[in-house]
Amino acid sequence: MSQAHALKRKIETVDPSDEVKYNFYKTLGDKRQELPPLSIDTLQVNVTRLCNQSCVHCHVDASPRRTEQMDLDTANRCLEILGEYQQIKNLDITGGAPELNPHFDHLVREAVKLGKRVVVRHNLTVTIDGNPVTGESKSYLPRFYADNGVEIISSLPYYQEYFTDKQRGKGVFEKSIQAIHLLNAEGYGRDGTGLVLNFVYNPVGAFLPPPQKGLESDFKRELQRKHGIVFNNLYTITNMPINRFKQQLKKLDAYDEYMTRLVNAYNPAAAEGVMCRSLVSVGYDGRIFDCDFNQMLDLEITGNGKPMTVFNFDYEDLIKRRIIFASHCFGCTAGSGSSCGGATA
Repeated sequence: MSQAHALKRKIETVDPSDEVKYNFYKTLGDKRQELPPLSIDTLQVNVTRLCNQSCVHCHVDASPRRTEQMDLDTANRCLEILGEYQQIKNLDITGGAPELNPHFDHLVREAVKLGKRVVVRHNLTVTIDGNPVTGESKSYLPRFYADNGVEIISSLPYYQEYFTDKQRGKGVFEKSIQAIHLLNAEGYGRDGTGLVLNFVYNPVGAFLPPPQKGLESDFKRELQRKHGIVFNNLYTITNMPINRFKQQLKKLDAYDEYMTRLVNAYNPAAAEGVMCRSLVSVGYDGRIFDCDFNQMLDLEITGNGKPMTVFNFDYEDLIKRRIIFASHCFGCTAGSGSSCGGATA
Protein backbone atom coordinates (compact mmCIF):
# COMPACT_ATOMS: atom_id res chain seq x y z
CA MET A 1 0.00 0.00 0.00
CA SER A 2 1.39 3.35 -1.01
CA GLN A 3 0.55 6.79 0.29
CA ALA A 4 1.34 10.24 -1.00
CA HIS A 5 2.43 11.82 2.26
CA ALA A 6 3.15 10.85 5.84
CA LEU A 7 1.48 12.69 8.69
CA LYS A 8 3.34 15.80 9.69
CA ARG A 9 2.05 15.82 13.26
CA LYS A 10 1.26 13.48 16.10
CA ILE A 11 -2.14 11.85 15.66
CA GLU A 12 -4.54 12.46 18.51
CA THR A 13 -5.81 9.28 20.17
CA VAL A 14 -8.34 8.63 22.91
CA ASP A 15 -7.45 9.82 26.41
CA PRO A 16 -7.64 6.84 28.83
CA SER A 17 -8.89 9.10 31.62
CA ASP A 18 -11.83 10.16 29.43
CA GLU A 19 -12.72 6.52 28.86
CA VAL A 20 -13.02 6.05 32.62
CA LYS A 21 -15.04 9.22 33.28
CA TYR A 22 -17.23 8.97 30.17
CA ASN A 23 -17.52 5.24 29.53
CA PHE A 24 -19.66 4.61 26.46
CA TYR A 25 -19.56 0.83 26.84
CA LYS A 26 -20.92 1.14 30.40
CA THR A 27 -23.81 3.25 29.10
CA LEU A 28 -24.58 0.61 26.46
CA GLY A 29 -24.57 -2.02 29.19
CA ASP A 30 -26.80 0.02 31.47
CA LYS A 31 -29.26 0.50 28.60
CA ARG A 32 -28.94 -3.18 27.59
CA GLN A 33 -28.04 -2.13 24.10
CA GLU A 34 -25.75 -3.70 21.52
CA LEU A 35 -24.91 -1.86 18.34
CA PRO A 36 -23.53 -4.32 15.79
CA PRO A 37 -23.11 -3.42 12.11
CA LEU A 38 -26.30 -3.71 10.08
CA SER A 39 -24.90 -3.26 6.58
CA ILE A 40 -22.28 -1.44 4.55
CA ASP A 41 -24.27 0.67 2.15
CA THR A 42 -21.84 3.61 2.14
CA LEU A 43 -18.11 3.87 1.55
CA GLN A 44 -17.03 7.17 3.07
CA VAL A 45 -13.64 8.20 1.74
CA ASN A 46 -11.51 10.95 3.25
CA VAL A 47 -9.20 11.92 0.39
CA THR A 48 -7.22 14.76 1.95
CA ARG A 49 -6.54 16.79 5.09
CA LEU A 50 -5.76 19.87 2.97
CA CYS A 51 -8.36 22.63 3.15
CA ASN A 52 -8.63 26.28 2.23
CA GLN A 53 -10.14 26.95 5.69
CA SER A 54 -9.24 26.27 9.34
CA CYS A 55 -12.62 26.06 11.11
CA VAL A 56 -12.57 26.10 14.93
CA HIS A 57 -14.87 23.06 15.19
CA CYS A 58 -13.08 20.89 12.60
CA HIS A 59 -12.66 17.32 13.84
CA VAL A 60 -10.23 16.62 10.98
CA ASP A 61 -7.91 19.46 12.02
CA ALA A 62 -7.81 20.38 8.33
CA SER A 63 -6.06 23.53 7.11
CA PRO A 64 -4.06 25.00 4.20
CA ARG A 65 -0.92 23.60 5.87
CA ARG A 66 -1.89 19.93 5.74
CA THR A 67 -0.22 17.78 3.09
CA GLU A 68 -1.91 14.36 3.35
CA GLN A 69 -3.43 13.21 0.05
CA MET A 70 -4.93 9.93 -1.16
CA ASP A 71 -2.89 8.64 -4.09
CA LEU A 72 -4.26 7.29 -7.36
CA ASP A 73 -3.71 3.60 -6.52
CA THR A 74 -5.77 3.92 -3.35
CA ALA A 75 -8.51 5.90 -5.10
CA ASN A 76 -8.71 3.28 -7.84
CA ARG A 77 -8.90 0.49 -5.28
CA CYS A 78 -11.88 2.27 -3.70
CA LEU A 79 -13.52 2.26 -7.12
CA GLU A 80 -12.79 -1.44 -7.53
CA ILE A 81 -14.52 -2.14 -4.20
CA LEU A 82 -17.55 -0.15 -5.31
CA GLY A 83 -17.68 -2.18 -8.50
CA GLU A 84 -17.25 -5.52 -6.71
CA TYR A 85 -19.90 -4.97 -4.04
CA GLN A 86 -23.26 -3.88 -5.42
CA GLN A 87 -24.64 -3.61 -1.88
CA ILE A 88 -22.38 -0.57 -1.37
CA LYS A 89 -24.62 1.95 -3.08
CA ASN A 90 -23.12 5.25 -1.93
CA LEU A 91 -19.74 6.94 -2.19
CA ASP A 92 -19.39 9.76 0.35
CA ILE A 93 -16.28 11.87 -0.37
CA THR A 94 -14.92 14.11 2.35
CA GLY A 95 -11.74 15.86 3.52
CA GLY A 96 -10.40 18.55 4.22
CA ALA A 97 -11.77 20.09 1.11
CA PRO A 98 -12.00 16.91 -0.99
CA GLU A 99 -11.82 18.88 -4.24
CA LEU A 100 -8.18 19.67 -3.41
CA ASN A 101 -7.13 16.07 -3.99
CA PRO A 102 -5.61 15.80 -7.50
CA HIS A 103 -7.63 12.62 -8.22
CA PHE A 104 -10.96 13.96 -6.99
CA ASP A 105 -12.56 14.53 -10.41
CA HIS A 106 -11.51 11.04 -11.54
CA LEU A 107 -13.00 9.45 -8.41
CA VAL A 108 -16.32 11.23 -8.93
CA ARG A 109 -16.63 10.45 -12.64
CA GLU A 110 -15.76 6.78 -12.28
CA ALA A 111 -18.11 6.25 -9.32
CA VAL A 112 -20.94 7.83 -11.31
CA LYS A 113 -20.19 5.44 -14.18
CA LEU A 114 -20.59 2.58 -11.70
CA GLY A 115 -24.11 3.82 -10.95
CA LYS A 116 -23.30 4.89 -7.40
CA ARG A 117 -24.91 7.76 -5.55
CA VAL A 118 -22.04 10.20 -5.07
CA VAL A 119 -22.13 12.62 -2.14
CA VAL A 120 -19.47 15.30 -1.65
CA ARG A 121 -18.82 17.20 1.59
CA HIS A 122 -18.27 20.55 -0.13
CA ASN A 123 -17.27 23.58 1.96
CA LEU A 124 -18.59 26.06 -0.67
CA THR A 125 -15.71 28.54 -0.35
CA VAL A 126 -13.24 26.35 -2.23
CA THR A 127 -15.12 27.34 -5.40
CA ILE A 128 -14.24 30.97 -4.69
CA ASP A 129 -10.78 30.54 -3.10
CA GLY A 130 -9.33 27.79 -5.27
CA ASN A 131 -6.36 25.71 -4.17
CA PRO A 132 -4.43 27.50 -1.36
CA VAL A 133 -1.19 25.74 -2.32
CA THR A 134 -1.13 25.80 -6.12
CA GLY A 135 -3.52 28.68 -6.80
CA GLU A 136 -5.50 26.44 -9.16
CA SER A 137 -9.02 27.74 -9.80
CA LYS A 138 -11.98 25.64 -8.70
CA SER A 139 -14.60 27.83 -10.36
CA TYR A 140 -15.62 24.89 -12.59
CA LEU A 141 -17.03 22.92 -9.64
CA PRO A 142 -20.73 23.94 -9.83
CA ARG A 143 -20.97 22.83 -13.47
CA PHE A 144 -18.88 19.69 -12.80
CA TYR A 145 -21.18 18.72 -9.95
CA ALA A 146 -24.31 19.30 -12.02
CA ASP A 147 -22.96 17.36 -15.00
CA ASN A 148 -22.29 14.36 -12.77
CA GLY A 149 -25.43 14.59 -10.64
CA VAL A 150 -23.41 14.84 -7.44
CA GLU A 151 -25.32 15.33 -4.18
CA ILE A 152 -23.78 18.19 -2.21
CA ILE A 153 -23.63 18.55 1.56
CA SER A 154 -22.17 21.86 2.71
CA SER A 155 -21.46 23.38 6.10
CA LEU A 156 -23.35 26.58 6.78
CA PRO A 157 -23.31 27.26 10.53
CA TYR A 158 -26.03 29.90 10.38
CA TYR A 159 -28.02 32.11 8.07
CA GLN A 160 -26.37 35.18 9.60
CA GLU A 161 -22.87 36.38 8.77
CA TYR A 162 -21.63 36.95 12.33
CA PHE A 163 -22.17 33.40 13.58
CA THR A 164 -20.88 31.75 10.41
CA ASP A 165 -17.68 33.80 10.35
CA LYS A 166 -17.15 33.24 14.07
CA GLN A 167 -16.94 29.49 13.49
CA ARG A 168 -15.38 29.28 10.02
CA GLY A 169 -13.36 32.49 9.58
CA LYS A 170 -13.80 36.09 8.44
CA GLY A 171 -15.41 36.47 5.04
CA VAL A 172 -16.58 32.84 4.84
CA PHE A 173 -20.28 33.69 4.92
CA GLU A 174 -20.03 36.10 1.98
CA LYS A 175 -18.02 33.59 -0.08
CA SER A 176 -20.46 30.83 0.83
CA ILE A 177 -23.40 32.90 -0.39
CA GLN A 178 -21.58 33.54 -3.69
CA ALA A 179 -20.93 29.82 -4.14
CA ILE A 180 -24.53 28.88 -3.30
CA HIS A 181 -25.81 31.29 -5.95
CA LEU A 182 -23.59 29.54 -8.49
CA LEU A 183 -25.00 26.15 -7.44
CA ASN A 184 -28.57 27.45 -7.57
CA ALA A 185 -27.88 28.76 -11.09
CA GLU A 186 -26.98 25.19 -12.13
CA GLY A 187 -30.28 23.96 -10.68
CA TYR A 188 -29.14 22.83 -7.25
CA GLY A 189 -31.83 22.99 -4.59
CA ARG A 190 -34.54 23.69 -7.16
CA ASP A 191 -37.66 21.55 -7.58
CA GLY A 192 -37.66 19.13 -10.48
CA THR A 193 -33.91 19.20 -11.22
CA GLY A 194 -32.88 16.22 -9.11
CA LEU A 195 -29.80 18.21 -8.03
CA VAL A 196 -29.65 17.97 -4.25
CA LEU A 197 -28.10 20.69 -2.09
CA ASN A 198 -28.12 20.07 1.66
CA PHE A 199 -26.65 22.24 4.40
CA VAL A 200 -25.11 21.25 7.72
CA TYR A 201 -25.60 23.21 10.92
CA ASN A 202 -23.08 22.90 13.77
CA PRO A 203 -23.74 24.89 16.95
CA VAL A 204 -21.39 27.81 17.53
CA GLY A 205 -20.11 26.71 20.93
CA ALA A 206 -20.56 23.91 23.47
CA PHE A 207 -24.24 23.29 22.89
CA LEU A 208 -26.46 20.61 21.43
CA PRO A 209 -28.15 21.52 18.15
CA PRO A 210 -31.84 22.48 18.26
CA PRO A 211 -34.54 20.34 16.61
CA GLN A 212 -33.65 19.80 12.97
CA LYS A 213 -37.02 20.44 11.28
CA GLY A 214 -37.70 23.74 13.02
CA LEU A 215 -34.23 25.08 12.28
CA GLU A 216 -34.52 23.98 8.65
CA SER A 217 -37.67 26.09 8.28
CA ASP A 218 -35.84 29.10 9.72
CA PHE A 219 -32.88 28.62 7.35
CA LYS A 220 -35.11 28.28 4.29
CA ARG A 221 -37.16 31.35 5.16
CA GLU A 222 -34.22 33.63 5.99
CA LEU A 223 -31.90 32.56 3.17
CA GLN A 224 -34.69 32.97 0.63
CA ARG A 225 -35.77 36.33 2.04
CA LYS A 226 -32.30 37.85 2.42
CA HIS A 227 -30.33 36.21 -0.39
CA GLY A 228 -32.77 34.51 -2.78
CA ILE A 229 -31.21 31.13 -1.96
CA VAL A 230 -32.95 27.74 -2.11
CA PHE A 231 -31.80 24.34 -0.85
CA ASN A 232 -33.22 20.91 -0.04
CA ASN A 233 -32.49 19.85 3.53
CA LEU A 234 -30.74 21.06 6.66
CA TYR A 235 -28.82 18.55 8.78
CA THR A 236 -27.98 19.31 12.40
CA ILE A 237 -24.71 17.82 13.63
CA THR A 238 -23.26 17.90 17.13
CA ASN A 239 -19.74 19.29 17.46
CA MET A 240 -17.54 16.29 18.23
CA PRO A 241 -15.30 16.59 21.31
CA ILE A 242 -12.07 15.69 19.51
CA ASN A 243 -9.14 17.49 17.90
CA ARG A 244 -9.57 21.24 17.37
CA PHE A 245 -12.94 21.56 19.12
CA LYS A 246 -11.71 19.56 22.11
CA GLN A 247 -8.67 21.83 22.37
CA GLN A 248 -10.93 24.86 22.33
CA LEU A 249 -13.11 23.39 25.08
CA LYS A 250 -10.05 22.59 27.21
CA LYS A 251 -8.73 26.12 26.76
CA LEU A 252 -12.06 27.50 27.99
CA ASP A 253 -12.16 24.96 30.84
CA ALA A 254 -15.47 23.75 29.39
CA TYR A 255 -14.58 20.21 28.25
CA ASP A 256 -15.96 18.34 31.28
CA GLU A 257 -19.12 20.44 31.23
CA TYR A 258 -19.66 19.65 27.56
CA MET A 259 -19.00 15.94 27.99
CA THR A 260 -21.39 15.80 30.93
CA ARG A 261 -24.04 17.48 28.81
CA LEU A 262 -23.57 14.87 26.08
CA VAL A 263 -23.65 11.94 28.51
CA ASN A 264 -26.78 13.22 30.24
CA ALA A 265 -28.50 13.65 26.88
CA TYR A 266 -27.82 10.05 25.75
CA ASN A 267 -30.77 8.82 23.68
CA PRO A 268 -31.10 5.05 23.10
CA ALA A 269 -33.20 5.67 19.98
CA ALA A 270 -30.51 7.93 18.51
CA ALA A 271 -27.88 5.31 19.32
CA GLU A 272 -29.72 2.74 17.22
CA GLY A 273 -29.25 4.96 14.16
CA VAL A 274 -25.54 5.79 14.45
CA MET A 275 -23.81 5.90 11.07
CA CYS A 276 -21.09 3.36 11.91
CA ARG A 277 -23.73 0.63 11.68
CA SER A 278 -24.16 1.17 7.94
CA LEU A 279 -20.86 2.55 6.60
CA VAL A 280 -17.10 2.26 6.82
CA SER A 281 -14.64 5.12 6.56
CA VAL A 282 -11.50 5.02 4.42
CA GLY A 283 -8.51 7.20 5.26
CA TYR A 284 -6.27 8.93 2.73
CA ASP A 285 -3.74 6.11 3.25
CA GLY A 286 -6.32 3.38 2.57
CA ARG A 287 -6.85 2.23 6.16
CA ILE A 288 -10.44 1.43 7.16
CA PHE A 289 -12.28 2.76 10.22
CA ASP A 290 -15.77 2.55 11.70
CA CYS A 291 -16.39 6.26 11.03
CA ASP A 292 -14.62 9.47 10.16
CA PHE A 293 -14.32 10.39 13.85
CA ASN A 294 -12.62 7.10 14.72
CA GLN A 295 -10.34 7.73 11.76
CA MET A 296 -9.19 11.01 13.26
CA LEU A 297 -8.43 9.22 16.55
CA ASP A 298 -6.56 6.42 14.75
CA LEU A 299 -8.98 3.76 16.02
CA GLU A 300 -8.42 1.48 13.05
CA ILE A 301 -10.24 -1.77 12.27
CA THR A 302 -7.99 -4.81 12.37
CA GLY A 303 -8.32 -8.30 10.94
CA ASN A 304 -5.98 -11.22 11.74
CA GLY A 305 -3.89 -8.80 13.78
CA LYS A 306 -3.33 -6.43 10.87
CA PRO A 307 -4.93 -3.09 9.97
CA MET A 308 -7.75 -3.55 7.50
CA THR A 309 -7.23 -1.50 4.36
CA VAL A 310 -8.83 -1.20 0.97
CA PHE A 311 -6.14 -3.57 -0.27
CA ASN A 312 -7.22 -6.42 2.03
CA PHE A 313 -10.90 -5.40 2.08
CA ASP A 314 -13.17 -8.18 3.39
CA TYR A 315 -16.87 -7.38 3.33
CA GLU A 316 -17.91 -10.35 5.45
CA ASP A 317 -15.33 -9.61 8.15
CA LEU A 318 -16.49 -5.99 8.25
CA ILE A 319 -20.12 -7.00 8.70
CA LYS A 320 -19.12 -9.31 11.57
CA ARG A 321 -16.77 -6.82 13.25
CA ARG A 322 -17.26 -5.28 16.69
CA ILE A 323 -17.56 -1.52 16.24
CA ILE A 324 -15.02 0.44 18.30
CA PHE A 325 -16.72 2.92 20.62
CA ALA A 326 -15.17 5.54 22.89
CA SER A 327 -16.18 8.65 24.85
CA HIS A 328 -16.57 10.82 21.74
CA CYS A 329 -19.44 8.55 20.65
CA PHE A 330 -21.66 10.37 23.13
CA GLY A 331 -21.63 13.17 20.55
CA CYS A 332 -23.52 10.99 18.06
CA THR A 333 -26.07 9.70 20.60
CA ALA A 334 -27.03 12.88 22.47
CA GLY A 335 -30.48 14.40 22.06
CA SER A 336 -31.86 13.79 18.57
CA GLY A 337 -28.61 12.14 17.58
CA SER A 338 -25.99 13.15 15.08
CA SER A 339 -24.65 11.50 11.96
CA CYS A 340 -23.33 12.46 8.55
CA GLY A 341 -26.98 12.63 7.53
CA GLY A 342 -28.07 14.76 10.47
CA ALA A 343 -30.35 13.76 13.34
CA THR A 344 -30.94 10.03 13.85
CA ALA A 345 -34.02 10.08 16.11
